[in-house]
Amino acid sequence: MNSGNLRRRIRHEDVGGYTYERLDSGDSGDLNEPLLSRSDPDIRSKFLEDDDADWEDKKHEAQLVWSQIFVRLLAQWAQFFAALFGPASRAGSLIFWGAPRQSESDEQSDDLEFTPLQEERLRFLQARIELPFDGTHLWHQDALRELWTVSFPDRELTDLVSEQWKDMGWQGKDPSTDFRGGGFISLENLLFFAKEYPRSFKKLLHKEEGCRATWEYPFAVAGINISFMLIQILDLRSVTPKTVSGKRFVKLLEEDEFAFDRLYCVAFEMMDAQWLAMKASYMEFNAVLKATQAQLEREISLDDVTCVQDLPGFNLLRPP
Repeated sequence: MNSGNLRRRIRHEDVGGYTYERLDSGDSGDLNEPLLSRSDPDIRSKFLEDDDADWEDKKHEAQLVWSQIFVRLLAQWAQFFAALFGPASRAGSLIFWGAPRQSESDEQSDDLEFTPLQEERLRFLQARIELPFDGTHLWHQDALRELWTVSFPDRELTDLVSEQWKDMGWQGKDPSTDFRGGGFISLENLLFFAKEYPRSFKKLLHKEEGCRATWEYPFAVAGINISFMLIQILDLRSVTPKTVSGKRFVKLLEEDEFAFDRLYCVAFEMMDAQWLAMKASYMEFNAVLKATQAQLEREISLDDVTCVQDLPGFNLLRPP
């Protein structure tokens, strides 16, 4: 990847630079809809030798969990001593020195006061999220046909249930079976990506750049998982988003009614960049997705980000 074309920020790293975050493979964290099934016998046989490494990964993850618990206890003790002796006490100061400071965003009340425009756009987005994909609806079928047309303009789709869909990265010949928790919005996200940023869309669809693994991630199903990941980290199924990323996103939504769809495009490019940087293959996709999630949350939390276009990762998108 050529990082020379990217807008650099000196005070933080971005996924298009030379430093990448490598997270341990394993469970997908909060994602309860993992992308890739481990039931494929051919794939399982190829990766059985990694079982010993999995044990080391789990042991490392457990150590991280206990470290986080210890840090939280330090913070609670610090609050206790500060209340008991006063903020200027030596005991309170020593414990606060070892405890993480709460960010300004974390200190804000969970109750956000929306502007009328924020309220309107957030509720509309939440309504989109709750709409499941239904292959019996004609307009859902039309959306699938449109996705095929923008993806392969020179190839005619023979049927909505066809082996051709596997060329786009669906797991079977019927795409409707792959949506699961993604809902209709995940199809809308793919269509938005294809129409607004066609060069980036086709680059990722056809895996045009980078040294690729033999076992590549399936493009379309990866897109569904990215939609699902964004819904989770932005806490969009809560009436009022509680996460720091969710609170910041509501502000982005006021600037752009398509902020979610645009953020999806950025996340897809980020994921592919992480995939290449980590030299990942099929069974490591969940680790790549976790790294992408962490990078995206960091960028959303930057003070100077007021719209999706301000994200460092936005530079990964190719203009139309």
